[in-house]
Amino acid sequence: MLNSVVLSLAVLLSAMGADTVERAYDYYRYHPMHEISDWMEQTVKENPDVVNIVQYGQTYEKRVISLLKIGVNTGEKKKAIWMDCGIHAREWIAPAFCQYFVSQILQAYKTDPKMADMMKNMDFYVTPVLNIDGYIYSWANESTRLWRKNRSPGPADCGCDGTDLNRNFDANWGTIGVSFNCCSQTYPGSQPVSEPEAAAVTYFVGSRIDEFLCFLTIHSYGQLLLVPYGHPNFTAANYNELMEVGLAAAEAIKKVHGKHYKVGTSPDILYSHSGSSKDWARFSGIPLSFTFELRDNGTFAFELPEDQIQPTCEEAYSGALHIITYAHDKAFNGAVAAAVANLCAVLLAVAVTGTNQM
Repeated sequence: MLNSVVLSLAVLLSAMGADTVERAYDYYRYHPMHEISDWMEQTVKENPDVVNIVQYGQTYEKRVISLLKIGVNTGEKKKAIWMDCGIHAREWIAPAFCQYFVSQILQAYKTDPKMADMMKNMDFYVTPVLNIDGYIYSWANESTRLWRKNRSPGPADCGCDGTDLNRNFDANWGTIGVSFNCCSQTYPGSQPVSEPEAAAVTYFVGSRIDEFLCFLTIHSYGQLLLVPYGHPNFTAANYNELMEVGLAAAEAIKKVHGKHYKVGTSPDILYSHSGSSKDWARFSGIPLSFTFELRDNGTFAFELPEDQIQPTCEEAYSGALHIITYAHDKAFNGAVAAAVANLCAVLLAVAVTGTNQM
């Protein structure tokens, strides 16, 4: 009887173990929205000390827009990093990357002193899917798979739905790279920030703009790192810095799997456009603002196979981490250097004063 009980217990434990393995989250396949939402909840449960969910808006179809706030609660006001994915519904690799990014920084936090420092000094605000309505619609069937826009209705005289959220921000809105044909993929909306999803980001980030060191928005495809601005008549005041950081990030990406990412403004290496979130962030005062256009170069376009999720995420993580580390070190190592310089100046003044008195 004892042997029978032991055997039964072993079988039960084995089944439980197998079930745990089966239920482990797979970061290397695409997930529908309800699974991503469940993953967000689970991530908080597994990391309650450093992760919480923040609800900061609603979509046109009244779905709640949420992000993961990741960082050590120091009780003090902190600097921050922004990352959003899934602003364009059909770019499924983007939400996959946001989930991978979160998993990686949470693992690194436990073992890497540098990530631990960054978690103490900064909060990471990560929105896995911004365009929730559009993303859900892109999962409906094969005919909707390549849907790009959100799901708000067009003007009264238009039979088409949706606004391109990455043309709806208040940054040279409606001036170039858009179409006011409401059926167009690049329809910018009726006015700047007319869409609730763009309004949610504008309010959340804009209301704490001085906290953000870096703004990263993740797209596909093209293997590009885009710096502000999308309008050819405007140049970012820190263009040289953006290019330097972007080129170093592209080099970090290349070292992972050998993929080459071009770096530059959209007019220089892609096409001109207006109303993007990246441009809005830089116009608003966030110094480092980048758009990632992930794999590939057009072979699979927006339907990147699942077997490319892992290498795409691994290389993009390396690039994003370079930019984030640069932003952190510039803010915090620079502050330390300035404090040391000020202290040296004070000590020198005291020494000079003492010498004069002698």
